[in-house]
Amino acid sequence: MTTMTASDFARNISRVLDRMEHGGDEIVVLRNRHPVAKLVPGTTEMRALEAFSDIYGILPEEEGAKWLKDAKSVDKPLSKELKDPWE
Repeated sequence: MTTMTASDFARNISRVLDRMEHGGDEIVVLRNRHPVAKLVPGTTEMRALEAFSDIYGILPEEEGAKWLKDAKSVDKPLSKELKDPWE
């Protein structure tokens, strides 16, 4: 974890963000020698909900309806019996 003054952070924000993004550094920002903020890198993983959160905003309405129909069709179980994949 790195500590820096608010002034240093303001002057070097681009470099600090690069260090956080690529190096995973956590930064504590000090003002008058007291910690006022702790900056932590964002997650690099995205959940499916986050990835698809705006799908309706970017798909044309007709394509969205087709996608929703397809998505609902796989909610039904494919088979009620378990099968051994190595059989």
